[in-house]
Amino acid sequence: MTASARIGMGESSGTLEDTQVRAMFDRIAGVYDRMNSVMTAGLHHKWRRRAADLAALGPGDSALDIATGTGDLAFELASRVGSSGRVVGADFSERMLEIARQKGAVSGEAIRFESADALSLPYADDSFDAATVGFGARNFADLERGLSEMARVVRPGGRVVILEITTPQRPPLSFFFRLWFDRAVPALGRLAGDASAYTYLPNSVRRFPDPVALCATMARCGLGEIRYVLTAGGIIALHVGVVSEKGAQ
Repeated sequence: MTASARIGMGESSGTLEDTQVRAMFDRIAGVYDRMNSVMTAGLHHKWRRRAADLAALGPGDSALDIATGTGDLAFELASRVGSSGRVVGADFSERMLEIARQKGAVSGEAIRFESADALSLPYADDSFDAATVGFGARNFADLERGLSEMARVVRPGGRVVILEITTPQRPPLSFFFRLWFDRAVPALGRLAGDASAYTYLPNSVRRFPDPVALCATMARCGLGEIRYVLTAGGIIALHVGVVSEKGAQ
């Protein structure tokens, strides 16, 4: 879930320098999985399964999970491609990657967890059948560049999937969202020992494009057949687009 976020004004603004983002996720790595489960009542696993379904992978396919964090979405992808497939989880928080590797050693899943910057991926063009990002796209300093990089490393006809929190517009859920994200989540962060990181979370969600605007950004990045679905009452958005023939954007 971590990624480069270069243009920064501080954790309360929802934008950070990439060194600050890396340090923040390194700090919270130890409580990250527990906090995800508390904040979402465990539903984040279901949402990741839906994202993996949208990647439309089969046995023997290859997938890249960007801003993989502690690897939960990468593990979902691995269950789709099987032992003959290949999954790479990329992140630039080494502490997050350490935990992902520990989880992989326990599960037996042969996933490669590698250090990488989402804005400059160290992979060749057309290297994967799909690329995903779960709760990390809002941390991209340059969203268009990050999504373009994802499209670049996926073969034509492959899929790019984005799982992200979005801001509901209609009451009563809009009221609940503000109450939960603006007050409860920072309070939970204080209990976990890092209030600033969990103040950054709601602010980063607010500055992220709405679902329709994100579709337009995906189209500019060479993706077609774009569609999205809202779930959890409109708090979670899953977007998917198909990579166009290279040079046909």
